[in-house]
Formats: sequence, C-alpha cells, structure tokens
Amino acid sequence: MTKAPQIKIAATYMRGGTSKGVFFRLNDLPEVAQVPGAARDALLLRVIGSPDPYGKQTDGMGGATSSTSKVVILSKSERAGHDVDYLFGQVSIDQPFIDWSGNCGNLSAAVGPFAISNGLIDADRIPENGVVTVFIWQANIGKTIVAHVPVTNGEVQETGDFELDGVTFPAAEVRLEFLDPAADEEGAGGTMFPTGNLVDELDVPGVGKLQATMINAGIPTVFVNARDIGFTGTELQDDINGNADTLAMFEAIRAHGALRMGLIANIEEAARRQHTPKVAFVGEAADYTASSGKQVSADGIDLVVRALSMGKLHHAMMGTAAVAIGTAAAIPGTLVNRAAGGGERESVTFGHPSGTLRVGAQAIEEAGQWTVKKALMSRSARVLMEGYVRIPADAFLKTPEN
Repeated sequence: MTKAPQIKIAATYMRGGTSKGVFFRLNDLPEVAQVPGAARDALLLRVIGSPDPYGKQTDGMGGATSSTSKVVILSKSERAGHDVDYLFGQVSIDQPFIDWSGNCGNLSAAVGPFAISNGLIDADRIPENGVVTVFIWQANIGKTIVAHVPVTNGEVQETGDFELDGVTFPAAEVRLEFLDPAADEEGAGGTMFPTGNLVDELDVPGVGKLQATMINAGIPTVFVNARDIGFTGTELQDDINGNADTLAMFEAIRAHGALRMGLIANIEEAARRQHTPKVAFVGEAADYTASSGKQVSADGIDLVVRALSMGKLHHAMMGTAAVAIGTAAAIPGTLVNRAAGGGERESVTFGHPSGTLRVGAQAIEEAGQWTVKKALMSRSARVLMEGYVRIPADAFLKTPEN
C-alpha cells in the first residue's frame, strides 16, 4: 500500500523571551494552509506533534510544555503604519486543537528579529549598526506592538549580556512596547475592566467566593489573592502541577472568570478556550528560592505573582501576563496594586518562579474609565534552527474541508 510522502516547509525555530516556537512566513505555507481553517490547524498540529496522548510531542517540534508548544505566522503588513502582521497559535499538547484567542508576549520579542532577517522589512530601514524599530500588528487581539531590535553589521544582533530570569544564557536586549494594551479579542470589546469594577466577588462552585481583579490588558487575566486559596505566591511548579485537585480548582476559577468577563457564553466553552483568560495569584513581597536556586529577596521586588498557562503553573511568566500585571499594578485599587503596596506607580518588579521581572505601564483615569496607553518590558530572542520542517503530506490534506 502506497503511503503519502513527506513534504518540507520553510520554517525557523526561535526562542523569544521564555518561550520557543516554530515561525513561518505566510507565503511559505502550502496554499490551502495560508488561510484559517481545518487544513491550517491540521498542518500546524502535525508540525508540533499534537495531539499526543503521551504528552511528550516526541514526533514533532513541540517541547511538551505550554511555553514550547507554539506556532507563529508572519507576513508583510498592508496595514498603514505597520511592517508585519503577526498571528500566534497556542497548540494543545494532548488535544487536537489550536487556540488562536490571544497573543504570546514572549514570542513577540522574536517577531521583529524574524521580520528583519526574512525580508519583511524594507532594506533601506535597516542600518549598518543601530536599532531597527519594527511596527507589529498583533492579529489575534488587534493591537500594535513596537519592537526595538539591535542590528550589527547589517544583521540582527542576537548575542549580548542582557539576562532574563527563566532563560539560561544572556543575549541581546529587545525592548517591547505594547500600545493601548486593553484586548480587542472576541468578547473583550476593548474594555480594560469588562465587569466595570477593579475588584469583583467571583463565586466559584466548589471553591467559594473570591475577590478577583479581571482585566483585559496584554491578555485577559483573572487575578486572585494567594492567601484566599491557601497559597503564599512563592510556590514553584512542583508545588502546583502535581496536584490534580489544585489544577482543577484553578481551572474552575479561570472558567468562571471567563464567563464573568464575557469571553465565553457558558462554562462548557472554557474547555475549548484554554489559552485565554489566564489565571494568576498574587501576594505581598516575600523571600523565596527560585527554581534555579537563585535567592529572591523581598527587598528587591514589589510583590510575588504566579500564573497558569494551558492548565499548568508557568515556569516563569508569560509576556502578555506580565503586561497585565504591570497594567493592573499601575491602577490603584486592583488586587495587584494592593499586593504591591498600593498607590500610583509607573513600573513594578515582581517575583515569579524563575526569578524577577520589571514591567512598566502608565495608567490614566478619564471620565471614570482607566486606560493604559503603553506597557513596556524587555526580552531577548534568538534563532535556534532554520531550514525546513517535514510532515506527511496527508497530515493536512485529509481534513473535513478537503
């Protein structure tokens, strides 16, 4: 019996921040996968190695964690004032679906470097030495990201001495600006606080009534107090991810938060929307030992934050969640702001499982509504491998649409 051959597709495997993903130029994908739909999803699932009932993604490019099960599609932008369109997909490890409902802030750091190196930025914009400002249209949430990418001898500078907790080796710094970060994705409507409140009482069956700050900034996020759910905010992955009851509690909080935020119409829809919203818990600054063994001092941070991604505690902090943290911290009265000591602030340094991170945001209250024009943070990015990925031809041709 004749079997379908493998096909090869030009791709680049990149680290951005504390995440990794497979990057594609839109025009390099097979024509049937250049548009949204079942064929595109089937192709990308096969590239990553999902769904994998073993949870390892051994037969694909995924790394068996939410931070390493990601795909990015880029194209030259036709939108005025933008250089590149950026579409992000969070690939489920053990289920046959890709969540396109939100951005990845970490991989945002790799978009500018990829665009420069792959001909998506006009050559006359690239200096021999200096910084290229890349204007990115984030297609998932309809927002602009500005990346400041260093260039040496006409090429992207990837090596350097910028250190990022959660990444083993130093690299060149990529500064990111998330403009008007209140999310415009489906259900969010561009409203920073969809319930109209800085703090709500969230009634979660089986858990109880919790104070919650539900915010759309960077990515929709549900913040709760660590102490209200029996934690301190200094926990590491092993403290959370091995306990099925604890993970079920967080998923219940996330699902009921999504419902209150208007992101889903009923609780059952949460299972098909795993990427958003995120759920995070916050606590006052405290001493703890990071996953690397590094000692984090309460004196060097404003608060501690832990966040879950795709049902598991993240090993560091998602970039988009960092934007949500910085934004919420800048607005007096939110749970994040209270944990950081209250008052007005334009930046915050928080402790996460791998260490610390500083993020800035400027909040303005106008006519009783809070807005944030820009959130700022630094990441790094690096090409890990480039060339082609290979998948069986029938992996995406035999879909319900074909």
